[in-house]
Amino acid sequence: MKKIIIILTVFALCAGCGSENSSTSSRTEQNVKQEPVQLNISVLLDLSDRVIQPMQPSQADRDIEIVSVLIDIFKNSMTTKGAFQSKDKMQILFKPAPTDPNVNNIAKRLSVDLSKLDNKRKKEVYDNIEKDFEEGLQEIYNLTLQTKKWVGSDIWRFFKYDAKELCIETDKNYRNILIIATDGYLYHDQSKDRQKNRTAFLTGTYFQNEGFRNNQSWREKFDNQDYGLIFSGETFENLEVMVLEVNPSPNHKNDEDIIRAFLGKWFEEMNIQNTVIYNTDLPESTKRRIENFFKN
Repeated sequence: MKKIIIILTVFALCAGCGSENSSTSSRTEQNVKQEPVQLNISVLLDLSDRVIQPMQPSQADRDIEIVSVLIDIFKNSMTTKGAFQSKDKMQILFKPAPTDPNVNNIAKRLSVDLSKLDNKRKKEVYDNIEKDFEEGLQEIYNLTLQTKKWVGSDIWRFFKYDAKELCIETDKNYRNILIIATDGYLYHDQSKDRQKNRTAFLTGTYFQNEGFRNNQSWREKFDNQDYGLIFSGETFENLEVMVLEVNPSPNHKNDEDIIRAFLGKWFEEMNIQNTVIYNTDLPESTKRRIENFFKN
């Protein structure tokens, strides 16, 4: 009888310990789940001659509207989490950095890091971010249109040297999102590299010379001859990329498919898990696409 009582007592103690451990584990998991997801939004703007293409609304207005939508998402995130828990980040980037000192000084101001601010300064950001970013971008586009220095946008080199350092927070609570506004034709004077059928650029002339245009079998050529952008060796498992404002030549509409093939292959080789590519569209349509992207 004594043995039975001892065994039952030990069993009860073990059961109690197990229940306590389970309860502690449950509380720990609950605390982890309550940690809010922070946004780390980077916007890479292409200041090449795409900004002078005839269109209504203008390309500058479309780009600024994209940033406006992102700011709304940023502010909604702040509201949802509250000032104390808001550590979201947002920045506007250019590659290469603007050489015009006026443009460069404005660009430096288009960056917000809530993780470094107290509640009072976060409130100031919330109240002023829309005005500050819109006015700053308007100034940048106006100065760019006045100077007409079309140096291009070195998106290939940006991924090779800058994206990992500038666009990725290693803290797992951050969602790293890169928005690229470009017409899809990648070119810069310093990035004319070519390795067999791999390049650091994409231009209409290149598509023409390589026999992609007016060729119903272009996809077969692309796959069988290993065309693509040069893979630098960098991978980005914790980065999401959204490409907007792709604008193929009006005389070569199939350039859109070719651009998508090159960019899609490149992103896949860099192990970017979530990527979408969209043509230029009316701001309202682009807005819905951006909002849906952030909801996923």
